[in-house]
Amino acid sequence: MKKKDWLKISVLGVCLIAAMTFFRVAHAQQQALPKHPPVKSDGKNLIVQLCDGQTNIEVPGVDPNGRLTAEQAQAVSHQLMSMWMAKADKATADAWMKEANVATESNASQDAPKEKKPVARQGTGRTDKAVSEKKESKQLVDFSARDYSIWDKELAKEIDYGNQIFHSDQLIGSTNGIACAMCHPNGANTHPETYPKFQLQLKRVALLRDMINWCIENPARGTRLAADDPKMRALEAYIMAQRKGTAMQPGKH
Repeated sequence: MKKKDWLKISVLGVCLIAAMTFFRVAHAQQQALPKHPPVKSDGKNLIVQLCDGQTNIEVPGVDPNGRLTAEQAQAVSHQLMSMWMAKADKATADAWMKEANVATESNASQDAPKEKKPVARQGTGRTDKAVSEKKESKQLVDFSARDYSIWDKELAKEIDYGNQIFHSDQLIGSTNGIACAMCHPNGANTHPETYPKFQLQLKRVALLRDMINWCIENPARGTRLAADDPKMRALEAYIMAQRKGTAMQPGKH
């Protein structure tokens, strides 16, 4: 091969690498979430912001990069939510309170003694109810009670892990002590059934995981989770489980 041909191949290779780099950077910029607008401050105290990008509190005596105690963080979250509800219309504030109360009651009922399940028929591994439902639906594919038991246990483990993360500032990587549950008790006002939808803060159509990362990066000042991160999967499972039975309404605000 002539020197001129090698030169052409080299130039094409450099152009190809440059083009690939450009598209990777452009894609990353498109996917990156925006940040809260900076709050005017003298920089001497910690600023905590809500996910609306507008409501914020300056915490006297706490270093700008400091960490709140659990008691301080909960008190700050209560104050922020009070400020937010004071600005919100009555219907929105009432809806948040109702969801918070329902979620709390639902969470408490899950800890109550469970009703005894129907006894499985001898040799079938299925309950009378399950056998009846199978006949009614005329399913061609059947699964054993063991299959359902395994699936239920695995899902329960995922939801429980998400519950732990949601209530722990350390597990979500918060640097200021704020945890998800401090503003969203038992997943209240998260509305997973309404995603995807346009979010003003992000200035684009967002998925539930986008809003999870928004809250981790902004109010909690943590590091965003990758889409395939086990913590992200667990958080989505927990939040969705809290709204079980709610009709899907993508795009609803």
